[in-house]
Amino acid sequence: MAMWDSIVTSPWWGDVGVGMAWLVTSCLMVAGLVGCVVPILPGHVIILIGAVAHFLMLGGDSGMEWWSLVVLAGLLVISQTLEFLSGAAGTRWFGGSRWGAFGALLGGVVGLFFMPFGLLLGPLVGAILLEVFFEKKKAKPAVASGVGSVVGTLAGMGIKIVIGSVMVVWFLVDVFLIG
Repeated sequence: MAMWDSIVTSPWWGDVGVGMAWLVTSCLMVAGLVGCVVPILPGHVIILIGAVAHFLMLGGDSGMEWWSLVVLAGLLVISQTLEFLSGAAGTRWFGGSRWGAFGALLGGVVGLFFMPFGLLLGPLVGAILLEVFFEKKKAKPAVASGVGSVVGTLAGMGIKIVIGSVMVVWFLVDVFLIG
């Protein structure tokens, strides 16, 4: 913090320090929104880092309240939880068993290592395999369960985009209207 204060108040930088803080914040917010769509980037984490960086760089002049960071962290946790569980919920919605839901969950975790296709194929294959091998379902209901995992995963991605947008709007409202 002391280093940033010396940069912001330095006669060499003048008001450029505040502009630099806003540039960094804006870049992180945009990268975070892109990350809500692109599976490789942790979008919500980047948005939260942008808000924290803004708060730390500008201190009392940031226009942010500390509790707003808590709200943003809570939204991040909610989004990650919903995205993680969405494939399993989709499997259950399409008539899958607990084994299918567990397979979708397990496949989603394994799929993280095979980005970006693993995000959809992991839950699909996991749900189908566990339905066939442990629940002893025939191919057609097992595939329906797997398709449900893909639908759930896509719904989770949609929720992720909505919550990421809400996080950015919350930040902007806090900075410009509340703070």
